Order: sequence, then structure tokens, then C-alpha cells
Amino acid sequence: MATPTEVAGRYRVDGRLGAGGMSTVFLAMDSVLERPVAVKLLAEHLAEDEDFVARFRREALAAARLQHPNIVQVFDSGEDPGSHRHYIVMEYVQGPSGADLLRDHEQLEIPDAVAIVRDACHGLAYAHRAGVVHRDVKPGNLLLADETGTTKLADFGIAKAAEQTRITQVGSVLGTAAYLSPEQARGDEAGPPSDIYSLGVCAYQFLTGRLPHEYSSLTELALKQQQNPVEPITVHRPEVPPALDRVIRVCLERDPADRYTSTIEMAQALDAGAQGEDTEATLRLVAGAGALADEGGTRALGEATAATQALRTRRTTTAGPVRAPLPARTGRNQPARAAESRSPRKRRLGAFLATLAALAAVAAVAIALLASNDRGPEPISPVDRGDVQRQIDDLRQFLRDNSR
Repeated sequence: MATPTEVAGRYRVDGRLGAGGMSTVFLAMDSVLERPVAVKLLAEHLAEDEDFVARFRREALAAARLQHPNIVQVFDSGEDPGSHRHYIVMEYVQGPSGADLLRDHEQLEIPDAVAIVRDACHGLAYAHRAGVVHRDVKPGNLLLADETGTTKLADFGIAKAAEQTRITQVGSVLGTAAYLSPEQARGDEAGPPSDIYSLGVCAYQFLTGRLPHEYSSLTELALKQQQNPVEPITVHRPEVPPALDRVIRVCLERDPADRYTSTIEMAQALDAGAQGEDTEATLRLVAGAGALADEGGTRALGEATAATQALRTRRTTTAGPVRAPLPARTGRNQPARAAESRSPRKRRLGAFLATLAALAAVAAVAIALLASNDRGPEPISPVDRGDVQRQIDDLRQFLRDNSR
């Protein structure tokens, strides 16, 4: 695609910032207000697609409603009369993205990682109150402004206003696979808890330099999301406060109901966790969590403190920091005992059902990757898109073997 020299008779294009399957983003100069801007142009091959154009317009309107210090602001949108291509004009943020920082440093300093994620929490909280879900939170969409040090959430261009009629159908979820929540991978409707999960993946990666679930195929990712607990951050980076580790892994719970109820609650927990403290919300969620209880016997939730037990029946949305004594260690935990009591038939049924869910997730994520609107590569292992059918065939064989 040839780089345009001007858009809408007003924006003089100076260079390209990034490109994806659906659009290209250019650095331009607003000749009226004399300021640099980022101009996002819909791909030429989609300009005649009425569904994409209508969606592009809806998303531009939804994003333009969001005016917050931690969100990249949308200034203008329309159709370029010369090329008949649709565009969105956005605030230009000079500075690196979270993906750039990961490529340069592998791991971030703990205060820096907390600050980036906390800023994103506040931006998402504002968007969620306005009925907008981002749905593509990842390091590449977290921009750090050099001038202010503030983190801004970019690319609400694939966000969806929650009060509108559902735009996408099952299997057409957009985004990079590693940052999709389990419910998005299944093709379910994305809500605020999905953004919390994706931001939790970013936080985990900022602190460890790796993803919560490392994978070499879509099949492996889907199975790990459905079956495997997230490995503690402290295993890879012991200096991270255990309280902060707990906060991030609460965000990564498979069940949306087991995550924080809002990104404000998450931000408060991050601040407390960085100081080695737990909020009441963290204690409540850890007490009832599934994945956090599965740490190889190092935590015994059945022997939690009286304060933690009291919090199990409370549903608080905001809370201050509370110092939490670690529960006594034990060699076995309740989930392990429950697993031992299952009959072989029930265990086979559980594996069968889990793999069914994984098969659905693989199909949804495969389609998602093919439709992805990424602006640049994320620092993760690439997935061989042409290999998806073989992976699905392998899963089908697994189902046949385990359903006899």
C-alpha cells in the first residue's frame, strides 16, 4: 500500500507508525491546529466492506467519548474524499510501548511495572463506567508518554460499547491469543473481567519476562488455560512481594467471578501488594479461589486465619490494605484430596469435558488470530496458523481415546 501524503485535506502524513490486518497507523501533522497526531486508516481491501466500515464508525464514536488522562484521545474520524478510506485521528503519544520495554529489558523494575498497570487500571475503570470494554489489552497497547511518564491505553478501535447490539459473533474475537481471557477464547461475550485478565497477563509478563502459560501451539495454550494453575511469580523472581504475586494471579483466575470486581479494586490491590500487604478484596478472593489453592501444598486455605475466613462471606468492592499472615504450611491441600476421592470414571469424564472446552477454545482463538488487528509483533512465541487443522485433528483423536 502506497503511503498517502495527506488525509482529509487536513492531516499531512509524515511517516508510518504501525500496521495490522485491518488498518495502518500514520504519524501526521494537523495543519489546522499545528500539532502531531496519529491517523488510523482502514485497510484498502476493507473499504468496500459495509460491515467493517459500520463497525469502524461505531468504534470511532465509542472511543471518542472517552476523555481520560490514561486513555489515548480520539480527535476526529470520517472518510477521506480522495481515497474513500475511513480514518480515525488520535492523540500522538511520543514514547515506548510496553512491548518495546519488554524487548529492550525483558523484565521491568517492580515499581515501574506496578505504575504502568495501575495507570491502565484507571483508564479501564473510566472506560468501563462509560460502557466500553477494550477487549485487546496487551503490552503493545500500553503507551508510556516520555514527557509525563503516564501510561495511556491505546487502540480502543476494536473496543465495543457494552450497551450496543453485539457486533462480533462467536469465533471472531480479535486480539493476540496469549492475552485473551479464557471466556474470550471460548467465544463468549467479553466484559470488564476480560480486560482485568488481559491486564493481569501484562503484569505477569512485565515482572517475569514470560507469559503465565508458555505455549508452542494453540492446542497447548487452550489446554493450559483450561487445566493448569498459573505458576507463582516468585518462582521466577523471588524478590517480588508474595502479596503482589497474589494480586496478579487473582486477575488470572479462569472464572471471571473469581477476579476483582473492578479495575479500581485491582489498582488498590496492586498498591497494597507492592508494599507487601493484602487488601480485603484480595483475601476474600484468595480464600475462594481455585487456581491459587493449587500451589503444590504450600498454602492450606482450610487453615486460613480467622480474619480471612470472616471475609469469605463478604462482598466488598473497595478496601484498604490489611496485613495478612500466611496460612500454615501443609503437605496436602483440599483440591488434591478431592481429586484423590474421584473414581476413575469421573476422572475420565472430567478430562473429556475439559478437552471439549479446549477444542472450542482452539477453534475460536485460531479464527481470532487470522482476523487480528495487531499493530506490531508482541514478544511471544509465534503460532503456526497453518498448523491449526492438525492440532484440531489431534484433539479429536484424544476425545475418541478418552470417551470409550
